[in-house]
Amino acid sequence: MDEPSTPDVTGETLDSLASSLVWRIGRLSDDAPLTVRVGFASSVDAFREASKLHAASDDEIREAMDANEVRVEWIGPRFR
Repeated sequence: MDEPSTPDVTGETLDSLASSLVWRIGRLSDDAPLTVRVGFASSVDAFREASKLHAASDDEIREAMDANEVRVEWIGPRFR
């Protein structure tokens, strides 16, 4: 089975997308992994419908990243 191709994403591409993206960072509960939700600004209503994330401090974010305990969720439609 062929591996899915990884898009060639440059810093310039990410910079151009940044103004179109919305994100939230937090935890679903105190013992849950750090969750990063990201999606296009047009999906802001879907962010409101998603379960609420509890705020995470900078130290909690750093610790979660160091421990590889970060979950990323895409909010909104997926385009191909």
